[in-house]
Amino acid sequence: MTFDELLNLVSSKDAQNRPRLCSDSRLVQKGDIFIALKGTACDGHDFIDQAIKNGAKYIVSQKNITSHELVTVDNSAIAAATLAQVSAGYPASKLTNLAVTGTNGKTTVAFLVRSCIQTANEKCGLIGTVFYDTGRQSCDADLTTPDCLAIAQMQEQMLKAGAKYMVIEASSHALDQNRLANIDFKAAAFTNLAGDHLDYHKTKTDYLAAKTKLFQTLSPDATAVLNKQSKEAKLIAEKTNAKILWYAVDSPADLTAHIESMNITGTTFTIETRATNNKPRATIKTPLLGRYNISNHLAAAGLCLAAGLDLKTTAKGLTALKTIPGRLEKLDWGGDFSVIIDYAHTDDALKNVLETLKPLCTAKLIVVFGCGGDRDRTKRPRMAKVAEQLADFIVVTTDNPRTEQTKDRITEIVAGFENPNSPNIKIEPDRKKAIHLALNSANKGDIVLIAGKGHETYQLIGTKKFDFCDKKVAEEYLTKRK
Repeated sequence: MTFDELLNLVSSKDAQNRPRLCSDSRLVQKGDIFIALKGTACDGHDFIDQAIKNGAKYIVSQKNITSHELVTVDNSAIAAATLAQVSAGYPASKLTNLAVTGTNGKTTVAFLVRSCIQTANEKCGLIGTVFYDTGRQSCDADLTTPDCLAIAQMQEQMLKAGAKYMVIEASSHALDQNRLANIDFKAAAFTNLAGDHLDYHKTKTDYLAAKTKLFQTLSPDATAVLNKQSKEAKLIAEKTNAKILWYAVDSPADLTAHIESMNITGTTFTIETRATNNKPRATIKTPLLGRYNISNHLAAAGLCLAAGLDLKTTAKGLTALKTIPGRLEKLDWGGDFSVIIDYAHTDDALKNVLETLKPLCTAKLIVVFGCGGDRDRTKRPRMAKVAEQLADFIVVTTDNPRTEQTKDRITEIVAGFENPNSPNIKIEPDRKKAIHLALNSANKGDIVLIAGKGHETYQLIGTKKFDFCDKKVAEEYLTKRK
């Protein structure tokens, strides 16, 4: 069978007899099309025999195998994206698709974009790190960017829910693996690039190349929303055919923010744009803190302006968003010190958060952090160095140990401290006890930052997932402390 014949098969109007697409051999049913995809942890080509055993009728593969219904393709990921869109009636073509990529800030930008679109009285589907929301249903996210089959199915649901827009977080893994192929984006934003995921990409050059793929696929009619204060964004600009909208904080750009005031309760800033001559200035008040978060607001604003929203509506939407799960999320517990939950799990993200909180703290700045197991090891000592430079009291703990020994990870973290024997540095491998230790050490005027897991409600230990929520652990302890 040829690939074109397979496309005709999956585009059949007879839904009852249309074969189902599947990329997980364990879930294959009789008559399915199994697409062998190479993922982060394993290669689907290694499971073709299992797929056939489970009833797969057609096999899409980059490798020649013995199968009477084999469809050989140059790139099975791109083939899968094409099949997924055709099978679902090409839902991507009926949505205004917006994407954001970068090491940090993706979730904040995506939530802000959705808030702005909702303020314009339109519906917007969201796919990202915290959850997937189609407007018909919402569920916790397994991956920041799911595979192309899941994306097409969710886009189909978005349309049925009346959505005209979709905003998606584009991870470097997803871009490298072509999970977003065959989606025409109206606009895409780049936030920043910092040290992370080098366990997968191996070099920072490869990491940037993966991010750049998103902008290389943009059409000349699309818009690349780029951070003028990122040197990597300037490299991306050289490789896109899209129109470019530059944004910057306190620096001339197509979209500029000027911070007016900032305290522990929030930030006020003005936003100016060259993109329109009609009321090109607006004021935004947000509970979000930090210069980096103002930069995230600009990225979101750029995407919205590129999608056709005006600045007034965009500013209203930016102001309307009050909280983002696990992103500088302040606990409302009524005590005399502040407790903040944040997803910061890279040295750059931790530095941004601590630098934001430091001038707002009237006493000690306390931080709890760890590093994930089986992930980029190079950032571990860097995170320790940042914590030692900016925090007054540090508790090193575990964070999704997976299959790696906790003592090995902590040893690599501690190696980054200049003075590891300081009385202001404590090691507590049990994350619950570590949070309790930090909270018990806090007094009036202190700020306690619990970093690394943010919105996550689990710990990955070995190959199993266990219930664990930083916010819940902290709230339960603070209730007893009152």
